[in-house]
Amino acid sequence: MPKTILIDARAHMLGRLASVVAKQLLTGQHVVVVRCEAINISGGIVRQKMKYDRFLRKRMNTNPTRGMYHYRAPSRILWRTIRGMVPHKTKRGDAALERLKCFEGIPTPYDKCKRLVVPDALKVLRMQHGHRFCVLGDLSTQVGWKHGDTIKELEEKRKVKAAKFYETKKKLMSIRAKAVAKVEGAK
Repeated sequence: MPKTILIDARAHMLGRLASVVAKQLLTGQHVVVVRCEAINISGGIVRQKMKYDRFLRKRMNTNPTRGMYHYRAPSRILWRTIRGMVPHKTKRGDAALERLKCFEGIPTPYDKCKRLVVPDALKVLRMQHGHRFCVLGDLSTQVGWKHGDTIKELEEKRKVKAAKFYETKKKLMSIRAKAVAKVEGAK
């Protein structure tokens, strides 16, 4: 199998991204999804919050601690969406879910790797202009996720570090291009 696929989930539609990832997992591919807090859901934030509140009311009647776990973190919401598209009660489906990793933000080992997008799931290509949508991180914050501010702070630090790295890389590339031109000119 080829190496792990790293997907940047920013500005992707939740269901469409989940279906593509589920299919890749079932074919034996390892998938890592980063920036889950920036995934989009079609429909306004008020409507989505009402839907999630209805979901929160579902629980086990005799002992609510035993079942119907309601994940609040965006990465776990994506994970659960993908789980619904995978036969997770079979060995094959369980093995597929083991090959999936979801993260808010872009943690350390993945911030230096090339990230891919899924064109079939991009909001700009799939949703008509003017239709309402909401961001998964905002919905999660409204239903009880407490780490949104921390993730924003860490992302700002990462972006500053990445910009500094890119400036250094551009300087080195220009020096290299000059050196190559000089060598070519000398021949």
